[in-house]
Amino acid sequence: MAMKGFVSISRVVLVLCLLWLNAWCLDEADNDVAPMEKAEQQALYSAIQGFVGNWWNGSELYPDPCGWTPIQGVSCDLFDGLWYVTALSIGPIHDNSLGCAQNVKFSPQLFQLKHLKSLSFFSCFMSPKKHLMTIPNTSWANLAENLETLEFRANTGLVGELPSILGSLIKLQSLVILENGLTGELPRSFGNLVHLKRLVLAGNLFGGSIPDTYGGLTELLILDLSRNSLSGSFPLTFGGLTSLLKLDLSNNQLEGNLPMVIGYLRNLTLLDLRNNKFSGGLTESLQDLHSLEEMALSKNPIGGSIMSIKWQNLQNLVILDLSNIGLVGEIPESIAELNNLRFLGLSDNYLSGNLPTKLANLPSLNALYLSGNNLTGELKFSELFYGKLGRRFEAWNNPNLCYPLDIMSANHAPSGVKPCQKQEVTLLELNSKSKLVGASSNLNSEFAGSFGFSTHGIKTLPLVFLQQILTMVLLLN
Repeated sequence: MAMKGFVSISRVVLVLCLLWLNAWCLDEADNDVAPMEKAEQQALYSAIQGFVGNWWNGSELYPDPCGWTPIQGVSCDLFDGLWYVTALSIGPIHDNSLGCAQNVKFSPQLFQLKHLKSLSFFSCFMSPKKHLMTIPNTSWANLAENLETLEFRANTGLVGELPSILGSLIKLQSLVILENGLTGELPRSFGNLVHLKRLVLAGNLFGGSIPDTYGGLTELLILDLSRNSLSGSFPLTFGGLTSLLKLDLSNNQLEGNLPMVIGYLRNLTLLDLRNNKFSGGLTESLQDLHSLEEMALSKNPIGGSIMSIKWQNLQNLVILDLSNIGLVGEIPESIAELNNLRFLGLSDNYLSGNLPTKLANLPSLNALYLSGNNLTGELKFSELFYGKLGRRFEAWNNPNLCYPLDIMSANHAPSGVKPCQKQEVTLLELNSKSKLVGASSNLNSEFAGSFGFSTHGIKTLPLVFLQQILTMVLLLN
């Protein structure tokens, strides 16, 4: 019995020893694994404090920012057994995100976070009249080794020019500078960012021409320079952007012809050139953009014929907006072959002729805008078609366009289009041909005297000419 008791006690002691040893090992592991380098930690605290204000005490609030007290907007990764900051996001993206003070500043310690891969500022610099802020024009090269994403979004108090030194961030894959108060010309140095997949510089106050160096960014998938005051022509070097999926140059002051090199962008799904000053007609190379889903060219004095493009080649088109670009000619039936088309905008041009009835057969079409043209003839679409589109069908301000009353009730008539007027009934329509000929024989003498013809001469006149004479006489009476 004593031996059994000793064995039981030994087992208990052994288990306790194992538990203590395991706890000691775990504690040692927690102490040894993933400490954060002190200099990195202090640089992080100082960088954040520059944006959110001096009240923020990171060492007290977040003593372990890459561990058990994480900071919203901060991500870390291990390098050689130490934690380093790899992502920093400043601004009210989430409820508990780091907000910015009014007197924000770029702390020099920000550029000591050399492992940063992503850096973003959202609605941080928000005082356009007070505490204006500019992007620093030094120290960015310190982040060049790792930085892949840089974003400034919705910072109305961020003013001044884009510093050329940003072109030294050669590892960048995404550069988004969207809806800020920035001015000046676009830096040519951005052409050095050859690994960019996305370049968005929209919604600022940039002027001048688009640098031709951007044509060397051959890995670009998205290029958005919209909503600025850019001028000059469409860069011919853009023909080299053969990987491009989306090109948006809308709402600028670009001018000149649409160049043939647009047709080289065979992977484009979006081409948006709205609200510029492009002219010279539609370049035929547009029909080579077989992957295109959205083409928006409205509000440009482009001019030329709508028939110059083989529209049937663009089978992936979903949106086609050619409104207010000065097009002439008849609407080609080839547009009715675009079975994926949902939106067709042709308003405010000089289009003429009859409207192709085959447009009603487009299975996906749910918006058709034709107002402000010179279209003629009858609208021969069904009530079902007008019911499907509703207010998304517009054809007003086409004076010679009408809808037939016999197949369309006034309650379902297209808005702004007048009903077709029936032709006035003439005497010839009220009498059969036989009665007309008989009447003309009896009245030969009277009409012959009125027009100075003999009865014999009247009998030898062609019937059509005689009918015209009879009609004129009746009108005179």
